[in-house]
Amino acid sequence: MKNVTIMGAIVGDTIGSIYEFDSIKDYHFPILDERMEFTDDSIMTIAVADWILNSKFLHHKELSTSMRYWGNKYRYPMGGYGGMFTAWLYREEIEAYNSWGNGSAMRVSPVGFAFETLEETLRVAKISAEVTHNHPEGIKGAQAVAAAIFMARKRMSKEDIREFITKEFEYNLNCSYDEIRETYQFEDSCQETVPQALIAFLDSTDYEDAIRLTVSMGGDADTMGAITGAVSAAFYNEIPDYLYDFAMSKMPNDLRNVVELFNQKYLK
Repeated sequence: MKNVTIMGAIVGDTIGSIYEFDSIKDYHFPILDERMEFTDDSIMTIAVADWILNSKFLHHKELSTSMRYWGNKYRYPMGGYGGMFTAWLYREEIEAYNSWGNGSAMRVSPVGFAFETLEETLRVAKISAEVTHNHPEGIKGAQAVAAAIFMARKRMSKEDIREFITKEFEYNLNCSYDEIRETYQFEDSCQETVPQALIAFLDSTDYEDAIRLTVSMGGDADTMGAITGAVSAAFYNEIPDYLYDFAMSKMPNDLRNVVELFNQKYLK
């Protein structure tokens, strides 16, 4: 078992990649498949990690520069980028576009691992969303995921996490996986993705179980994998070697280098 930071999100993204547009409801789906690849979720997660590692002031402009650098370097990931995000990515004059999509939540995991107070975590999570997803729901989704990661790595209980996220962000986390799975379908908003991904974590027994639960809900599988995977990695503090090594092997050296630098600095 490997201790991890942002690889929790990257492994979840990679496993969910082939089910993003081909939803699956079978918990026992093949957990590894050579068709699986990292997607835009991993690229933007690494862009946020690179920003945190190298930014002096954690300003919006510095994050925009990092996201555009990595996004333009890897223009055609599996599944592609969203249409509005693509326009933002390739044209520097375009500012945030008031999105409530789950892109803000899928890339926020480095924030949850990097800071030592909840207040700072929430502040930086807000910045990480605002460069594109400056709608209140986009900001809320990023902050909720970052807060859950922070609380998980600080060894708070699942019930503490459930209570805080429910009270602070007004997400309903009192449903079970079984209640959601039967009727749930593809959604790309924070408000219809983040609570479900967190419930998969809350109902899980270990990292692999969490990924199986979230992917087999039949939704936006790579993004839900990234969200559930990040929180689960923080809480269980380990990812099975065969999942970690598989996802790492899919990435080129420059992406792996950012992950390794981030682990060196923030792995506790």
